[in-house]
Amino acid sequence: MSDNIPAALDHAILPGVALGYAPVIDRQRAVIGTRLTLVPLRADARTDHAELLAALSATFPNGGAVLSAQGEALLVALLAQPPAEAAQIEVPAFIAADPTHAGAIAALKGAGHRGLLKGLPNAPLPAAVAAAFKQVVLDPGQAAPAGTELVCAGMRGAESVDAAFKAGAHAVIGWPMEGAYEPTGGAKTEIAVDLQVIMELMSRVDEGDDVERLEQTLKRDPSLAFKLLRYMNSAAFGLPVEVSSFRHAIMLLGYARLKRWLALLLTTASKDHSMRPIMYGALRRGVLMEELAQGMSEREQRDEMFICGLFSLLDHMLKSPFDKLLTSIPVPERVRQALVDGSGPFHPYLELVRAIEAESVFDYRERADALMLSAGEVNACVLRALSKAAQLE
Repeated sequence: MSDNIPAALDHAILPGVALGYAPVIDRQRAVIGTRLTLVPLRADARTDHAELLAALSATFPNGGAVLSAQGEALLVALLAQPPAEAAQIEVPAFIAADPTHAGAIAALKGAGHRGLLKGLPNAPLPAAVAAAFKQVVLDPGQAAPAGTELVCAGMRGAESVDAAFKAGAHAVIGWPMEGAYEPTGGAKTEIAVDLQVIMELMSRVDEGDDVERLEQTLKRDPSLAFKLLRYMNSAAFGLPVEVSSFRHAIMLLGYARLKRWLALLLTTASKDHSMRPIMYGALRRGVLMEELAQGMSEREQRDEMFICGLFSLLDHMLKSPFDKLLTSIPVPERVRQALVDGSGPFHPYLELVRAIEAESVFDYRERADALMLSAGEVNACVLRALSKAAQLE
């Protein structure tokens, strides 16, 4: 494991829980946090609370986390002893209304945490309990009580996200994409100049062009050169020395490994604000696919898994189906099989990642079992991926 990944995540973790995650999106389509969902795999599943707190502390060191514990026993334990770092804890209305939990909920605010009320109680909450909640999760169109902000959760697809904001939502939890991109028959979408530069660079690297020609291509957009060097000098990259130029990067990495960082650049360089949640998802898919591939013996396979996850949302970003898109962007054959044909050795891993995003316990279990991965192993990969992706942003 890389030195920059917390030791708390260096082993199978929370074996009785299925983890899911989704972005918290504001009205400007910025991602303002991550909701981590914890779903017990069995009604009697027991969770090591100390292990859970250590994992959360390692994954969300700067706050911005919404924690949604689906099992009542797990939620009650989380309320009784919340993480050290500031977090927002999702609490169903029936739990908030239960006097048994009033003290723990009222204490959240004083400890630097916030509550996220899910649904509306049948009667007004006691003042000390109500003070913990400034936001409430309701369906689009439902009115939030005075003094609270409406949050809509479980959104899937751009239309549902837009509808939630039009209905008055302050924030949305979910994914503004669903399924493969389907052309609508409207005007052809032009690919932004900065993205065209990256696509050209990828083609030149694939063809083995010399360093001078690659540098000349990159100089057409200095901001991209800066961002590429920033990625390479990030803690997540783990290089032993600072990279000072594009030429230096090629000397250190070689062309094969450079491809993955150009792929990362392509999926995070869009200036379209509406794409920010898609870029958030693509980066985490790439890092999670790489984490799931750690058991593979070949470095090349792990790099390809990274690119497969990154590019799995490129159709939504560039508004083109994969069968057309990948004619102009060079990708390894195993990546093409997964994205175009829905087949090949990487496809089952991509399906597992989609199940994690969808917070579908049945699909999570089925996909993990097919890959002979335990829930604890998958969860460790999820938490490492969330930690590493945050370092890259």
